[in-house]
Amino acid sequence: MTTVLERPPLARPRDVLLGGVSTALADHLGWPRARVRFLLIVGTLVGGAGAFLYLWLWALTPVRGENPGDAPVPVRVDAPLAIRRRVPGALLLLIASAVAGLVTIVAAVTSDRADPVDAAFTTLVLAGASVGWSLLLDRHDPGRSARYGVVVRSLAAGGLIVTALIVLSANPGATTAIVALIMIVGGTAVFVAPVLVSLWSTLLSERSARVREESRAEVAAHLHDSVLQTLALIQNRAEPGSEVARLARAQERELRDWLFAGTKPSDADFAAQLRQAALEIELQHPARFDVVTTGDFTGRDFPAVLAAAREAMLNAARHAGGEVSVYVELRADALELWVRDRGPGFDPAAIAADRLGVRESIVRRMARHGGSATVTRLASGTEVALHLPLTADAPAPDTSEPDPSAPGPADSTREVPA
Repeated sequence: MTTVLERPPLARPRDVLLGGVSTALADHLGWPRARVRFLLIVGTLVGGAGAFLYLWLWALTPVRGENPGDAPVPVRVDAPLAIRRRVPGALLLLIASAVAGLVTIVAAVTSDRADPVDAAFTTLVLAGASVGWSLLLDRHDPGRSARYGVVVRSLAAGGLIVTALIVLSANPGATTAIVALIMIVGGTAVFVAPVLVSLWSTLLSERSARVREESRAEVAAHLHDSVLQTLALIQNRAEPGSEVARLARAQERELRDWLFAGTKPSDADFAAQLRQAALEIELQHPARFDVVTTGDFTGRDFPAVLAAAREAMLNAARHAGGEVSVYVELRADALELWVRDRGPGFDPAAIAADRLGVRESIVRRMARHGGSATVTRLASGTEVALHLPLTADAPAPDTSEPDPSAPGPADSTREVPA
């Protein structure tokens, strides 16, 4: 029985000498790379077929994935893959342009009747090709920096302008003047055109972003006047602990998060984390939190106070429900936080010794971090007050506080006496 060996797919590698076509053909056909390169060179010398085949395969052959054995990935103009080239193509084209420029100067200096048109045209084409290479290929090469492209453009523009001036001074004829003018314009365009293209691309991107932002604002205004208002009305008309109110509140939060994504302040500060904890508790328990914060919490984080406040809010949601008020005040000397519910209330002294929710998760947690916590029974409800000094003599908050969203065994709920 004959075994047919499966050929690897035709795909160019990421680490290449110039374009990776020879390596791709050699791997696909199972030939040595030296043989493939020799045949391409011979084809180029005989009618140029090898060069056309190389360029055609370079344009259409996909690139390999991250690893040599990965499936080929098509090359996209808007998101090209990073390919490292060992041969500096832009620099080689620039050197060839310099050689053609020397030929142009020699042709203009050695003979008064010689028109260096062909050599000048070759110089201009090679200089433009070097700039195009640096912009299209070396721009995404991890081995080429942005400064490399600027140097290539500067040398190409300077070489064209200097060559044109020398040719014009050596052979001031009509044809030479036209050639020199074209080279000067080409050199200026070689240096200025990439800058203009970059500015134009930036302008188009900003215009597109502005159009998207205006469209998003229109959609947000329409939804705010219709859907969000309806969801808010449902929450106001329904009981705070009902399933309808909870679903309406969840849908309102998801819609607001989608509409105003990227416009909210950083969620790394204490105020944002407290509001997030309140929203998570609302979705699990029949309660609605009204969180009010005063003070600048930007970049401020108080893990111990956040964990104690979350435990207090969780107790209020479980045992009281309904409306729960949370007020936070950040002063220069202290952080104050109050959680007040409107439930039946309870006596902290009546809590059994084996119930550690309030005692460990709130009172002793605050004490361990240099603060204090008090639980007060009101005429209608319970108030938990947290106080954390921020003076220089106060202990610094412990940043190793566990995640408040995952309470440990000690964070059991409070016991409400019968």
